Amino acid sequence: MPYFVKLILLIFCLVLLVESRKHRRRRWAGQLEVQKASHIYKKNHDMTKTRKGKSEQLLRVDDHDFTMRPAFGGPAIPVGVDVQVESLDSISEVDMDFTMTLYLRHYWKDERLSFPSTTNKSMTFDGRLLKKIWVPDVFFVHSKRSFIHDTTTDNIMLRVFPDGHVLYSMRITVTAMCNMDFSRFPLDSQTCTLELESYAYTDEDLMLLAFYSSTGWYNRLYINFTLHRHIFFFLLQTYFPATLMVMLSWVSFWIDRRAVPARVSLGITTVLTMSTIITGVNASMPRVSYIKAVDIYLWVSFVFVFLSVLEYAAVNYLTTVQERKARKLREKVRFPCTCGIPHTKTMMLDGTYSEPEAEDNSLAGYTRSQIVIEDDKQDKMVVHLAMSNESNSSRKKGLKGHMGLRIIQNTHGIDKYSRIIFPGTYIFFNLIYWSVFC
Repeated sequence: MPYFVKLILLIFCLVLLVESRKHRRRRWAGQLEVQKASHIYKKNHDMTKTRKGKSEQLLRVDDHDFTMRPAFGGPAIPVGVDVQVESLDSISEVDMDFTMTLYLRHYWKDERLSFPSTTNKSMTFDGRLLKKIWVPDVFFVHSKRSFIHDTTTDNIMLRVFPDGHVLYSMRITVTAMCNMDFSRFPLDSQTCTLELESYAYTDEDLMLLAFYSSTGWYNRLYINFTLHRHIFFFLLQTYFPATLMVMLSWVSFWIDRRAVPARVSLGITTVLTMSTIITGVNASMPRVSYIKAVDIYLWVSFVFVFLSVLEYAAVNYLTTVQERKARKLREKVRFPCTCGIPHTKTMMLDGTYSEPEAEDNSLAGYTRSQIVIEDDKQDKMVVHLAMSNESNSSRKKGLKGHMGLRIIQNTHGIDKYSRIIFPGTYIFFNLIYWSVFC
C-alpha cells in the first residue's frame, strides 16, 4: 500500500513538471511573437495617423507667425533664385515680346520650419502648405502674361530640410517684353532680359541685385537671353526673290528697242513685284522709326528695277528723236529745191552741173523722150539721173552692207552700256552689303 501511494505521487509530480515546462514554452513563444509584431509595427508605422499635440507637431506651423519674414528685424534674408528654361515657345517681332516655359526655384532658410531628424532627410509637400508659411513675393517685372501650370494638379513643389532650408519650385509660362533693335534685321541678334524682383520687400529684407524705385531700394535679378536669328528663311523668302527680279529687269537690255510693249510690260511687272515683296516684309515687322538692313537691300533692288524702266524711257525718247531727224533728211534729198537758178543747167544726182553745150555728152544713153526740151522764153532746169555701170553683184553687196548697218543702229548705245553697268554695280553693292552686315 505505501508503495502504491508513492507511485501515484511520483506520477503526479512528473505530470506537474511536464505541464509547467509546456506553459513556459508557450509564454516564451508569445513574447517572441509580440516582439516581432512590435518590430514590424515600428517599421511600418505611419506617423501621419498618430495623433499628437501641438507641441509634438513636426513643423510646428501653428506655433509661429508666418506672416512675417524669417529673422524679422534682423539682417536681410538671402533668397537664391534658379531658373531652368524648359522651352522657348515664341518670339514676336511685331509685339516685341517672347514667351517661354521655365522652372522657377527659390532657396531660403526659415528656422521656424526646422524639425528633428535622425536621418537628415527632407520632407516634400505640395502647394497646400504655401498658404500656411512664408514664401518670397518674387514677380517678373516686365511680364505681360504669366501663369502656373495646373495639369493634372498645380505644378508646385515645396521641400523642407531638417535645418530649416526650404526649396520652393514651380512651373511657369511667362510672356515678357523685349526691347529689340532691328537695325541689322534679319542679320541681327537680340538680347532679351527676364527681370525678377520682390514686390514688397526692399533690400533691407531680401538680398537680390540692387534696384531703386520711388518707394525705396529693391533687389532685382537679371536673366539675359541672347537670341540669334537664322538667316536661311529670309534668304528664301526675301533676298532671292528680290535678286531674281533685279536680274529679270536686265533682260530688257537685250530686247529690240522698237518692241515697246515687251519692254514696258517687263519693266512694270518687275516694279510691281518688288513693291509686293517690300509690302510683305513690312507687314510682319513692327513700325520702327529707323532703317533696317533688309530695307536697305530691298529698296536698292527696287531702285535698280526702276532705273531699268527709266533707261528704256530714255532709249525710246532718243530713238524717236533720231528717227525724226532721219526722216527730215530723207525728205530733203528726195525733193530738192529748184528755186533761184537763173540759167538752164543739167544737175546730176551727185550735185554737179553741166553746161548746155555738153548736153549731148551728158545725155548719152537716154532716149529723146527723157530729155526736157528748152523753151526760149523761160529758163528751166534739167535733172539727169547718173546711171552707174556697176554690175549686179556690187549692188547686192551694197544692199547687204546697208541692212547690216541698220541692224547695228537698232541697238542703242545706252543699252550696250547698261548691259555692263547695271550688273557690275549690283554685284558691287552685294559685296559691300554682305561684308558689312554678316
